[in-house]
Amino acid sequence: MKTVVPFGFFLAILVVLLLPDSYTCTFTITNNCPYTIWPGTLAGAGTPQLLTTGFELGSGLSVRIPSTPGWSGRIWARTGCTFDQTGLGVCQTGDCGGRLECSGAGATPPASLFEITMGKGDDKDFYDVSIVDGYNLPLIATPQTDIGGCNATGCVYDLNLGCLKELQVVQRLNEAGVIGCKSACEAFALDQYCCAGEFANPNTCRPSVYSTIFKRACPRAYSYAFDDGTSTFTCKAIEYNITFCPTQIGMGRQDDGVNSEPLRDNSYGEVVAVVPSSSNNLAFPKSVILLLILTFF
Repeated sequence: MKTVVPFGFFLAILVVLLLPDSYTCTFTITNNCPYTIWPGTLAGAGTPQLLTTGFELGSGLSVRIPSTPGWSGRIWARTGCTFDQTGLGVCQTGDCGGRLECSGAGATPPASLFEITMGKGDDKDFYDVSIVDGYNLPLIATPQTDIGGCNATGCVYDLNLGCLKELQVVQRLNEAGVIGCKSACEAFALDQYCCAGEFANPNTCRPSVYSTIFKRACPRAYSYAFDDGTSTFTCKAIEYNITFCPTQIGMGRQDDGVNSEPLRDNSYGEVVAVVPSSSNNLAFPKSVILLLILTFF
């Protein structure tokens, strides 16, 4: 789909890319799923939107998006989307107002989220992966620094496979099965699950049987609103690698083909990796390997 982008948009990209490395941090978003996803981005209050707020990303492709100091927000992936030439459409999970570019709209639950508040100057970043709003895809977030020492976090287990019936989001059109797993808050709308009303503090809002299931499967991810102690991490990174379906490297794609062509119509960043489904040439940092071991063993 060809998009006409105004000159000011390209000028903004140029300004960001010309800033010294110490003033910028890059998000590298990789799709390791055997199907297309549509990542979305949303800036927090008081910070500008990234250069793109929604785009299509084919299987095996990666895109780099620069950010600015102090940026805060979230990144997620939508699935099962269809859009017309004007960018209007709908997604089965993670939809953001029925548009390709989310433009300030957040993800419709359930959706797995990468969340971050970036530090300015020497201040550290605070980041996490959250399934408080439910789950649609596995993901890992891995910080990259010049000296190392920062933790990967995420949820590599496919919660859709073991999602309790009362939390399931099912695609009925083609019998595709469970495509998302709701949070107890969304499923039942009770204050005790939503940490609202008299439960709006860490003393009264405690882990539920449902959030505990999420936590056991994904011990480093946020499972409910006050799950800070084991789920928030700090770092001073120059790049965050956000990988969806991280354990599916080398798996066959749905069309049984290999897309060896990078995205050409890319006005928001650049493709930095093309990972054919038949190869294992996407290198995993040691921290990601450790996270996989902790999750499955």
